[in-house]
Amino acid sequence: MAGERRTFLFMPESAYGPTNNCIGIGNVLLRRGHRVVFAAERSWEGRLAALGFEEDLVDLAPAPEEQVEQDAGQFWKDYIREVSPEFRKTTAEQLETVTLPIWQELVTGAKYCEPQLAAIIERVRPDVIVEDNVIAFPALVTAGVPFVRIVSCNPLEVPGDDVAPVFSGLAEDDREAWPAFRAEYDRTHRGLWQEFDAWVQEQGAPALPELEFIHRGDENLYVYPEVLDYTAERPLDEHWHRLDSSVRETEQAPVGLPASFTDGSRPLVYFSLGSLGSADVGLMRRVIESLADQPVNVIVSKGPLHDEIELADNMWGAEFLPQTTILPLVDLVITHGGNNTTTEALHFGKPMILLPLFWDQYDNAQRVHEKGYGIRLDPYRFTPDELAGAVRALLGDAELRARVEAAGAMIRSRDGVSAAADVIERAAVRERV
Repeated sequence: MAGERRTFLFMPESAYGPTNNCIGIGNVLLRRGHRVVFAAERSWEGRLAALGFEEDLVDLAPAPEEQVEQDAGQFWKDYIREVSPEFRKTTAEQLETVTLPIWQELVTGAKYCEPQLAAIIERVRPDVIVEDNVIAFPALVTAGVPFVRIVSCNPLEVPGDDVAPVFSGLAEDDREAWPAFRAEYDRTHRGLWQEFDAWVQEQGAPALPELEFIHRGDENLYVYPEVLDYTAERPLDEHWHRLDSSVRETEQAPVGLPASFTDGSRPLVYFSLGSLGSADVGLMRRVIESLADQPVNVIVSKGPLHDEIELADNMWGAEFLPQTTILPLVDLVITHGGNNTTTEALHFGKPMILLPLFWDQYDNAQRVHEKGYGIRLDPYRFTPDELAGAVRALLGDAELRARVEAAGAMIRSRDGVSAAADVIERAAVRERV
């Protein structure tokens, strides 16, 4: 496509993970000379333009009467702080009290911004529309141009009979438990899905797949390393393309990291519960206290409530950290199991301790655990000795470290962001199916 300048419209979900994923792919397209426009949620205003993208932003809800500047993705940070007591429940119990309310908020936002998206598409006149989200926006699939879907949550989002149900965190060899979870998902979600599917069709879009809240694309990208993937259990057709990782190159190295953290005198651990999970200050404090007397140095991503989190003497951190420049430096990652952190940790060949809280984090934690690249712990029931023991076990396992480093080298060689840009470029010259 040399010399052909195309216009690509990205609509990512407002959270950091999907938006950063689109930033990484969009940056490749920018470097190839294309026009890249983001129809992101309005709290991202200015942040994307600073990276060279055009912004044509949407509101997912009416603006508050009193206008205040919001952090990117602030709605979900506030929501997670309020709902975090529910994270102590089982995944099946969370379906009604956590998962369903999230879907309800997403449905409300999709309906509210539908006319805005139609107007943006009319202004931008994209050659290809790219969505990284879990919810359908009818305007994106009725625009008459190719639609590319990105799955940057766990790929169990695409269901199959021979894979565990999404959001369950159930093991691959625990098939007897799968039907009950699927039945509970059906019970709690079918009413909302039926109502949303009817509305989607009223907007002129195709019907949604059974109990799924988003359409398949003309081309589909999903971010997951081959060493964790479900390919054998759930084959996908030729319109699905795996990206082993999607690591952006737009972050700057951290400033102020103590010299003692990089001189090799102690193992270096990175601890992050993501921009949303870190809103659970109680859990952040429990992990910090459990690691305070361990012979490791810890880099802590403190998150939006950083003023409420005090670090121990063997720790250094900040509100937000450039994760993709920190991960190459560390020996071990402690994470909530968000898809971005999980795939980025493997991209750089790092073993993980996973403390899943909600959504697909349970699925990622279980997959890493059962494939032998880390240890899953219950975030609200682990003891300090269990967490410290997991740290020692992973740091001391030379065979595991060699295996995960080899996996990382293979993942990096596949250059996921460039592979994604290739698929999106090809879609621009292909007639819509």
